[in-house]
Amino acid sequence: MGLCRLRKALLRPRRLSFCLALLGLLLGVPLQAAEVLLTASEDNPSVRGFSEELAARRPQDQVHFRPLAELPAPGQLPAGVRLILLDPQSLDWRLQEPQGPATLVLRISRLQAQQRLQNTPHPRLSLLWSDPPLARQLRLIRQVLPQVRRVGVLYSADSQFLLKELQPAAQALGLELLSQAWDSTSDSRPLQELLRNSDVLLGLDDPQLFNPKTVKNLLLSSYARQQALIGPNAGFVRAGSLVSTYSDQQDWLQTLDSLLDQAPAHWPRALYPAAFKVLSNPQVARSLGIEEIDPQAVARQLSEGEQRP
Repeated sequence: MGLCRLRKALLRPRRLSFCLALLGLLLGVPLQAAEVLLTASEDNPSVRGFSEELAARRPQDQVHFRPLAELPAPGQLPAGVRLILLDPQSLDWRLQEPQGPATLVLRISRLQAQQRLQNTPHPRLSLLWSDPPLARQLRLIRQVLPQVRRVGVLYSADSQFLLKELQPAAQALGLELLSQAWDSTSDSRPLQELLRNSDVLLGLDDPQLFNPKTVKNLLLSSYARQQALIGPNAGFVRAGSLVSTYSDQQDWLQTLDSLLDQAPAHWPRALYPAAFKVLSNPQVARSLGIEEIDPQAVARQLSEGEQRP
């Protein structure tokens, strides 16, 4: 009889451990902290602050930042690390070899990925796009400029591949897409030709075409014809374009927090942040005779439209 009681006593801790583990799985509580490593080519207050905010959101994990120069080759990092890259230079480092931990590439544009990956997916990378979704930008045009029918798009050799996505998205909204190559930004004739034939100009996130050197010509030319420039990003809206969708730091943190709750095997190969905002330039709207834009209401309507099947 004493032997039976002893055997039961020895089995109780095992049963308790099993029950606790099962309870943890049912409640979705991680049983072991994950190591989350963020890296970038530059070590500055901005990236440190971003890392600290992510760490504050995930007290259950070990979240820390290390400059790229301090890291070994990707294949020498522990396989269980969850790696987050914060700039294109860190992506170049990660692409040195296929081995290495599962990696989230933050704030990379479609064009930057195309230049580096050439449509060849990397099995350990998940790309989080920085440029606004093209279909969302077109729906934004439909929302704030319902009278528009012809959308003009300038493209370079680097961004031409985006037209394959833009064309069907425009057709689905009843919009006509007019595209024009702009091989030399010092030659304004392609821009002027496109403006003559379109109702609005949609900017692509192509730094070869949309940059501090071209912004003055783009804005003055479009507004001389009383046409709005949409996008390509929040920075251009502040400089003088009419409106754009964008995701800010809090949206990125929310997206990362959601992804880190999942096993890396479930991470998508690429995605846009689900959360986003709308930024408009009221002064530009007034000068073009456009009704005042309510950014929060427009963002809500766009979001509701994306959630509907």
